[in-house]
Amino acid sequence: MITPLLEGAKNVLAVMRSGLIMLWLLAGMMNLSDLQADVGDPAHQPTFQQNLFTAAIGQSTPLANLITEALQNNPEIQAALREREAAEQRIFPAEALEDPMLEAGVINVPLASSPFNRDDMTMKMIGLSQRFPFPGKRTLRKEVASKEAEASEYGYQETVNRVVRDLKIAYLDLALTLEMTRLVEKNKLILENFTHLAVDHYEVGMGTQADAFKAQTQVSKMQDELFRLEREQPMVEAELTRALGRHTQVVALLPEPLQIQEVSLNLESLRELALAQRPQLLALQSLAARNKKTVDLAQKEYLPDFDVRLSYGQRDRMLDNTQRPDMVSLTVAINLPVWRSSKIEPRIAESQAMHYQALDLYQVQSNEIAAKLRQQVVTAEQNLKSARLYQTTILPQARLTVESALAAYKVNRVDFLTLLDSQMTVFNYEISLATAIANHNKALAEIDWLTGKLSY
Repeated sequence: MITPLLEGAKNVLAVMRSGLIMLWLLAGMMNLSDLQADVGDPAHQPTFQQNLFTAAIGQSTPLANLITEALQNNPEIQAALREREAAEQRIFPAEALEDPMLEAGVINVPLASSPFNRDDMTMKMIGLSQRFPFPGKRTLRKEVASKEAEASEYGYQETVNRVVRDLKIAYLDLALTLEMTRLVEKNKLILENFTHLAVDHYEVGMGTQADAFKAQTQVSKMQDELFRLEREQPMVEAELTRALGRHTQVVALLPEPLQIQEVSLNLESLRELALAQRPQLLALQSLAARNKKTVDLAQKEYLPDFDVRLSYGQRDRMLDNTQRPDMVSLTVAINLPVWRSSKIEPRIAESQAMHYQALDLYQVQSNEIAAKLRQQVVTAEQNLKSARLYQTTILPQARLTVESALAAYKVNRVDFLTLLDSQMTVFNYEISLATAIANHNKALAEIDWLTGKLSY
């Protein structure tokens, strides 16, 4: 009589415990829903999950379209373009002659009445003068301006490549953020299923109450990771918006899914390519050549310039009505460069210093580019190897481990912690795979920028 009563009491307690666990789990899920509702005002701002849904049903934006938009709208590119145009407009004025001087007046006028017909040397004069630089100076001035314009052209190309690099990095960061969000959402659903499975096992006496708590804790951690990604996504989108040259983000951007870009990388070939076509290095070469021309032009200042003056003098008749012929004058004047030590020699020294500075900067940038190329090539190759290893070996084996652990847990042959650890291992490997692909592609974007690959 007592034994049946004890067994009935045990069954009642088991049912009550199961009910308490279910209530706790439901309360936890309700708390998560409340947390989601607290992030932003739904009436004015869509939730993170709604944004994901909108992006999922939308169409991805190819990177090439964004590059075209950045080339047209980015203010840094437009400023560099204006600088290039201004430098080009300075070429022809550099070799132009100075404006001629027109003069008019009277010469040798006596201080008396009727002054223009009292003295034989009195005349009304009109003249024209022009300065001619010593032969070779105008050519050197044009060459100096041409090299400046050439450096501005390379500066424009460098700005374009840098903005495109920034755009690619932001695009890949956004793609990685969305991919990580997808993986977290997927893992969260799997862990929720594990939670229900743990509760079912506990109800039939095959598991413990702690298993359900562990699963629910992992679900909460996944929700916290979604909150972190929700905070991170606007920052990545802001960087993408800046690179595009937009004032505000008008529409949501959905990048294309992450894919491995396999490119053959040879460090020595890349270094030679960078020396041959990196706009930054070419601009420094142009500046060095420009400063060398400036040295030659400064040395030309030792040679004089020529002022040619032609004047015409008109003379009135004398008092006795005698006719006086008009007169023409032609003179040539030269400047005397006598202040060499205080005027010319410092200019030559300045130009030489600027020339050697440009050469030193070229060497510095060449060394820096070579070092960065080595770093990015290693980064790209290591991430490519890691991604291939995850795809071909690690992830398939980890997924098989989860399937095996799940099947064994259903028949109570392994504990719940083994199943949970196996699933979290798969999740971490999937995150590592996505990160490796993104880092590999970002390294390629850096290599394109370092080698000066044209992006338009």
